[in-house]
Amino acid sequence: MSEERYIWGTGKRKCAIAQVRLFAGDGGITVNGKPYDEAFPRLKYRRMIEIPFEVTDTVGKFRVTVKATGGGMSGQAGAIRHGIARALVKENELFRSALRKEGLLTRDARVKERKKYGLKRARKAQQFTKR
Repeated sequence: MSEERYIWGTGKRKCAIAQVRLFAGDGGITVNGKPYDEAFPRLKYRRMIEIPFEVTDTVGKFRVTVKATGGGMSGQAGAIRHGIARALVKENELFRSALRKEGLLTRDARVKERKKYGLKRARKAQQFTKR
C-alpha cells in the first residue's frame, strides 16, 4: 500500500455502505478492485456516481477507489455518490452549498420496511370479504 495522500468519505444508502477515497489524479473510478463501468454495467448507475463531480466541476481531477459492501447495485451506486459528495466537502468546504442544493449530502433514509405478522408482506393483507 502506497503512502499517497487521500481524502475519504463514507456513504450509505439502503443496506449498502461505501468507503470512498479520493486521490489527486486522472479521474479513474475503481469499485472493489474493478473499473466502475465493469462493476456497474447500467449507464443509469454510472451517471449517478458521476453527479457529485459534475456539480462541483471537478470531473477528471480525482482518482477514486471505493470499497462497497451490502445491498444491491442501486444501493451501492447511491452509497458511492453519497461518499464522493462527503469526501469532496472535506477537500473544499466551498463545494458544500452546491452539493447541498442538489441533495447529495443528505443521507437517503428510505429502507425496506419489515414484514409484519398476520400479513403477507410489510403492508399487504388478505382480501377482506364482508359477506
